[in-house]
This record gives sequence, C-alpha cells and structure tokens, in this order.
Amino acid sequence: MQENIPIYADELANRQISESNYISRDLSWLQFNARVLDQVKKPGRNIFDRLKFLAITSSNLDEFCTIRLGSLYNYLDYNKQRFDYSGLREEPFRKMLLSGIRQFVVDQNDYYLSNLKPRFDESGFKITDYEHLSPTDADKANQYFDRTVYPMLTPMVFDGYHSFPALRNNRLLCGVVTKAEVDGNQPNFKASFIQVPSNIPRFYEIKQPDGFVLFVPLEEIIRKNIHQLFRNIEIVSVNLFRINRNGDFTLDESEDIESNFLEELRRKLQTRRRGRVVRIEVLQGFDPWLLRLLKIQWDLDEANFMVIPQESMIDFAGLNQIIGHKDFKDKRTPLHPHRRPVSFPEFGTRDIFEVLKERDVLLHHPYDSMDPVLELLEKAAEDDKVLSIKITIYRVAKDSRITAALLRAAENGKHVSVLFEVKARFDEENNLREALRLRQAGCFVIYGVSSLKTHTKLLLIVRQEEDRVYRYVHLASGNYNEVTSRLYTDVGLLTTNETYGSDVSEFFNVITGHSQPTAYRNLITSPRDMRIQLINLVLREADNARNGLPSGVVIKFNSMQDKEFIDALYEASRAGVPVKLIVRGICCLRPGRKGLSENIEVISIVGEYLEHSRIYYFHNNGDPKVYIGSADAMVRSFDRRIESLFLLEQDMLRKQAMNILRYNLKDNVNSYVMQEDGSYVAKQHNGEAPFSVHKEFFDVTRDIISDVKLF
Repeated sequence: MQENIPIYADELANRQISESNYISRDLSWLQFNARVLDQVKKPGRNIFDRLKFLAITSSNLDEFCTIRLGSLYNYLDYNKQRFDYSGLREEPFRKMLLSGIRQFVVDQNDYYLSNLKPRFDESGFKITDYEHLSPTDADKANQYFDRTVYPMLTPMVFDGYHSFPALRNNRLLCGVVTKAEVDGNQPNFKASFIQVPSNIPRFYEIKQPDGFVLFVPLEEIIRKNIHQLFRNIEIVSVNLFRINRNGDFTLDESEDIESNFLEELRRKLQTRRRGRVVRIEVLQGFDPWLLRLLKIQWDLDEANFMVIPQESMIDFAGLNQIIGHKDFKDKRTPLHPHRRPVSFPEFGTRDIFEVLKERDVLLHHPYDSMDPVLELLEKAAEDDKVLSIKITIYRVAKDSRITAALLRAAENGKHVSVLFEVKARFDEENNLREALRLRQAGCFVIYGVSSLKTHTKLLLIVRQEEDRVYRYVHLASGNYNEVTSRLYTDVGLLTTNETYGSDVSEFFNVITGHSQPTAYRNLITSPRDMRIQLINLVLREADNARNGLPSGVVIKFNSMQDKEFIDALYEASRAGVPVKLIVRGICCLRPGRKGLSENIEVISIVGEYLEHSRIYYFHNNGDPKVYIGSADAMVRSFDRRIESLFLLEQDMLRKQAMNILRYNLKDNVNSYVMQEDGSYVAKQHNGEAPFSVHKEFFDVTRDIISDVKLF
C-alpha cells in the first residue's frame, strides 16, 4: 500500500489553492476516491476484493462527474459566477478538475494492467478477445451474438436526414464510421452509433473443461460481428466510448405536490438522460474524424476526453459480474457473522416489545444485525395491539422487508404514514414505484417536504398495552435498507423512552403536517437550528479551554464542508481545544495550520465497510454530550435537508458510542491522516500491533466499554 496518496491537481493550482484556509470540496472528493483506489493496492487482499474496490472507484467517478462536474457546467453554460473554496474561478477550476480526473483514470488503468490483469489466470479466469479464443469458443460467441445480441442492437445514423441520436448516460457506446460513395475526390464519411445493451451481462462466459472461465466482453463480440449491421457498406472504423452527462438538477416545486411536483420530478429524470455531456472515455486509437464530430456536437474540448488503453477496459464497474460469479464464491472474502448486540445480548430469545420497555438498545451495524429493527417492524405489522406506524424512508433495498412489513400493516388495518423521499439521488424512480405501491395499499404517503430532502431516519410505532400506550422509537444514521446494513457502518437507537417518543411524535407532526414545536428535549434538527446548536456546543468547549477547564471534541461523519461550522472548530483550536475528526470523504477543513488549526487532527477510514455513522462527542467538562443521527456538517445538511441528531441519555449507551470513536481513532490499518496541504498519508503502525476497526468491533463486549475515556 502506498504511503502518500497523490493530490490530483497541477503544481500551479496547488500553490494557489494552498493559500486558502479551506479545501475545495471537489478536490477533496478526488482525494477520497484516491483512498478507495489505494484499497486496490493492499497486498493482503485477494484479487476479487481488489477488483471490487476498483469497480467502486469507477462508480464513484461516474457519480462525481454526473453531479459535481455537471453542477460546474450549470455555471459555465449559463455564464454564472461560481466561487470555489480553492479560490479558482469557473474555467480554471474546470481545467484543473478534468486534469485531476484524467490523471486518476491513468492511475486506475496503469494499476489494473500491471498488477491485476496478470493475476487473472492464476485465479481461474481470463478476460479475453477473439484472437485468443479457440475456433470452437469463437463459434459459441458468434452464435450468442446471432441469437441474443443482434436482435437488441439498433444502429443510429447521423447525417443530413437523421438528427444526432440521444445517446444514453453511463452506457457503453459504439461509434461506427462508414464510407459511402465518393463525391468528387472527397470520401463521404458517415457516423452511426450503437448502444451496447445494459440489460444483458457485460461478459459472455465460456467455461472450459477444467473449470477455467473465459469472459469475452460484450463490446468485443459486437465489434467482431459489426459487419452484420452494415451490409454492403465499407466500415472505416469501430470505436468504443462512454459518456457522463450532467445529472444535477433542481426542482421547481409548488404547493400542488400531488400533481405538479411529481410530474416535475418525472420530467427532470428525463432531462437527466439528455443532460449535456461533461466527460467522454474513449478507447485508444479512436477515429480522429469521429472525435472532431463529437467535440462539435457536444461543445467539448480535449480536456473532456479520457483515453483508455486498448488492453484495458472502459468502465471497471463491469467487473462486478466476475466478482460475484458463483464459481468464485469460495475465493471471495466472506461476510463476517454478526455478533450479539452489546445492549441486547438475548436477541432472538426474548420478545422485543418487552425488552424495549426495560431498556434502550444501541445497535452498531454491520457488527450488529439489523434484524432487531426488522423484527420490531414485522411484529408491529401483525400485532393487534399496534395502532399506527410512522416511518421516513430515503433508500430501500429491492424486495425490501421494510416495504413488505408496511404493506402488511396497512392490509391489517393499521394507520401507516410513510414519508418516502422521492428526491433521493439516483433512487428517484425506484422510490416513486415503491411509494405508489404503499399508497395503493392504503398507506398515507408523503412525497417529501417542500424543497427540502428528508434525510432523517426515524420510525415510530404506537402500541396500546394493558397499562398505557407505548411509543416504540427507532432513530438512526443509516437507511432502512437491509442489504446496505451488511456493508455500511451505522448506528441506531431502539427505545420506549418517553422523551424520545415525544420528540419524534412532534417531529413527525412537523414533517407530515403543519406544526412548529417550541423545543425538543433530545433532538437537534435541521433546517431549523442544527448549525447554530452544533456551533454553540463547539464554542462551549472553547470557553471551557479558555477558562482552564478540560475540553475536547471528537466527531465522526461522512463529510464536512460548512464554513461556519469549520470556523467554529478553528476558533476552538485557537482556544486550545483538542479536536479529533474522523471524516470518511470530503473534508474542507485544513488541519494543522499554524495559528489556525494546530490542535485539529483529521483521519479518514476507508476499508472493508463504508463508514456511514455520524457521532458527535463534546467533552462538556467531564459530563459528555454525545449525539448520533443522520447529519453531516454540510451546507445541504444544515439548510436544504430535514435531518436529526439525538442525544444519548443512558450512560452505558453513551460509552458504547464513545468506544466507537475510540476504536476509530486507534485504527492503524484502514486510516489515513490528513495533511495541512490536503493530501493524505496512510497511518503507520509505529511498532504497534495492527488494529482494524472492521475486525475489532466484532469482538466488543460490555466489559470493554465499561470505562471509556476519549481525553
């Protein structure tokens, strides 16, 4: 594993942006993806795990170009001003960003070709072209083309009689240059485009007698048989490429949410498919005539084009077919079995309703299973005593147990309210479908709140019992998605505590109705007052430090970009407060700068699981305040989303959360230390035994967390 993660910006730009007290959000994101790429290079991983991380880097880069690069073009195309934290204006920033993306793509492909592809044979498979197929296997591939692929292909010509086709975003494309009759001395070239089908496997699989698997790329099969689509026409070149379109859009929302808003969302989703092209990947040897045509058609220059070596492949996300292949199941790293929850060791043997009346339960996924949450909801759906269920949904799994339970609850006559956030990026269409299913079953469905995204994760179950009505509440950092709960680290609280129940009931009244409570007891919410409350908690630590009292801040979240919150941390640092930040992705704060942030340390943990927990710890002169919830320190989280953080009341649960932070700070296997210039260095063992949070958390017991201190 490399020790220094490169900064994907040129030297001149680096000098300019280093003068700012803030780091560019977009450049920080590129640094994050570089840390993901570094996982590919870890020698302890098998080839399938390495390919998994390589595929993730490609998917990440697609989303970055579609949204962040797309957002930049919203300014460029309409001559609007944009001020980046780096200090660069729109056009210089575009060039720097595209240059960084290009260098990242070069690094991806170099490592794939030199370190991964040569190991395929020893792992039982090979990605191959026709030249290395036996006549028998080549014939199988051709038959596959004739029977399956050929009927799906549609050549789309562009000439004086045919408009330029609307080529799909993030789809492999073939650009075919043909030559028609010669007009005088000038050949008459024409361009045709073919979209490689995305609803059949990326590779055609040929299993050899000895069990070895050959993977023939679908685009290679199309290229070899392309003449069948252009009969009696001279083919000049066949060119493989792929495009990213601008997918960043805003909604013009109105009061008539049922008709106007949903129709507007559907229109915008169509627009995303036709958005302006912002990046093109082309295979080496791309026809220069076709290249000029695409530049003119899409108003692009050389900076937008990324050249992929012939021996490599466009879009490493296609490797997921190989990674998940059934023949290699025993060669992949298996998922670790769940532990027994520290605060619910008897799960599976006792009734969950009875346990939650005794005590609160803190779950830490994926080390703890999500099953207690699923069981609570599924039992509530069938329980005659349950009167109502309210839940916020941001993303759900396919064939979701959550959705199934809500449907059963509605069928059983319970009142079911679902705030289904249909604006969850890239899940909009799935969420619209699922919301419609729930509505048709009789659930009260709310499609989001005004111009805000509902990102908070809350569940409220109301149950009439012998002595009184109980409110069973779940508050969490993660989505109600049983698939990602095995892959993302998240925290959640199950409780019948009346304070939480009252707060969450009030909160649902706000987001499903028209209510503005005066105050919450244990909740901090946005866009109402989260920024100011968090800043006040930071500044209280600064006051304590100035008064000679013990102080400290430890925060774990996905991203940090809000300037006001960063400035508060800078002030705390100058006052002498030790600040330790665990930021998985974007971090716009600059640590370790003299006179500004000398007391701030930033680490990023990137490894087997996607770090998704949000935990805020404030020393508070020995009486710690610990909050957990859905919010990062982002402008969007504070101003444009409905978020919630909740205070942990019980001492043991507070210590459990503090131990999560302690273990994160102790990790020396998956951690990267952020430098003052915005670069990252892999954390060194320094003679200590390896400590990986993604392994150690499976062995946490109640004894370990009984006396946790962070300062």
